[in-house]
Amino acid sequence: MADTLFNKIWNAHTVKEIEGGITVLYIDKHLIHEVTSPQAFKGIENRGVPVFRPTQIIATADHNVPTVNQHLPIQDELGRLQVEKLIENCKNHNIELYGLGHPYQGIVHVIGPELGITQPGMTIVCGDSHTSTHGAFGCIAFGIGTSEVEMVFATQCVMQSKPKTMRINVDGFLGEAVVSKDIVLYILAQITASGATGYAIEFAGSTIQNLSMEARMTICNMSIEMGGRCGLIAPDETTFDYIKGRQFAPINEGWDAALEKWKTLYSDDDAVFDKEIFIDAKDISPMITYGTNPGMGISINAVIPEINAITESDKAGFTKSLSYMGLQAGQKMAGQKIDYVFIGSCTNSRIEDLRLVANFVKGKTKSADVEVWIVPGSKQVEQQAIEEGIDKVFIDAGFQLRQPGCSACLGMNEDKIPAGKYCISTSNRNFEGRQGAGARTLLASPLSAAAAAIAGYIVSPNSFKGEA
Repeated sequence: MADTLFNKIWNAHTVKEIEGGITVLYIDKHLIHEVTSPQAFKGIENRGVPVFRPTQIIATADHNVPTVNQHLPIQDELGRLQVEKLIENCKNHNIELYGLGHPYQGIVHVIGPELGITQPGMTIVCGDSHTSTHGAFGCIAFGIGTSEVEMVFATQCVMQSKPKTMRINVDGFLGEAVVSKDIVLYILAQITASGATGYAIEFAGSTIQNLSMEARMTICNMSIEMGGRCGLIAPDETTFDYIKGRQFAPINEGWDAALEKWKTLYSDDDAVFDKEIFIDAKDISPMITYGTNPGMGISINAVIPEINAITESDKAGFTKSLSYMGLQAGQKMAGQKIDYVFIGSCTNSRIEDLRLVANFVKGKTKSADVEVWIVPGSKQVEQQAIEEGIDKVFIDAGFQLRQPGCSACLGMNEDKIPAGKYCISTSNRNFEGRQGAGARTLLASPLSAAAAAIAGYIVSPNSFKGEA
């Protein structure tokens, strides 16, 4: 019987179906970090329950770590306590930890793929909403709450309601300076930040198939921003080539067996989805957000919608959002001055992102009015950037290359944007206060962020006469 990729993986991991539509789902890999794990560890310890399968858990420190002077004691008291507790808990429960100073340390959704831990057909969970990133490999990957983290510690299973299925098809060739971040911001602008609520999203079509794995990860990363439970892309030769030879990838006969299985992971031609959306790639241009949710986005050269273009039910939120952002309906975004540029986060901090930025800014210098933070997603990305001389390009351009961590994505650590300041960010969320109390976040691609860093204001990368 024809079926979707999502259903194939879900059914293969179903342990039991409970009356009321709840499924007990087996979890292949559990990723943890310092922020959402302490309470879950305390929970199983209070009940006298051991971690059921510690070898299927990988830990790292990422959310609340400094991105400068990581060799020194952490100055922020909360961050220090969280990292110390993670070290203690992992030691007590025999869990592999890639902490500060470890060559594999980094953002949890960057290190999983780059180490070959993330593999097609898996179920992957983490106490972080952007676990959907791993779906780029043909996985069911989603964020869970602290009580569910405790559940997985104890049983290696989690109870979930099965979502509906949606396929978003993107076909055709992308225009100049349009990258994967623009694709996902365009989709969000079309369907809104709640348009996929209750769905597992499969991204498909020729445009998606022609993307690199790093670009696919960016798209799946932001599927949660549409309200989706998870996002995934069918694995193919691009996927297999990316995984082969990585630290924890199968080898020899194990590789051959895994590959044979992975090649069965796709939605059948006559599979039926609960909803389908079709997008023409030629309609996508470099994007920028103007509001306080990721669905409030437009082409960089467009204007913010007028109030009469907004549905009655959304007008109050629209007005409140513009007030917070200090922007006006009908205003052109191009030319808006900015204060900070943040290139990083689990959305856009991989080596491909850093190369894209370096190629654009080489020989250029940032605007004197803009502070630029480049935060690699992992120690491996940082090391590769140094080996390729990307660090020198950034230094020459006046950019700061920091050390790995979530950094200014979420305003939890020391990397905060001051109140009232505008930051073009390659992260995934632009909520009020997301990057610091009163901070004004404008989401964009690494290429568009680099262009703004040089100009000092929002500008399409195409304005640089093809220099990108």
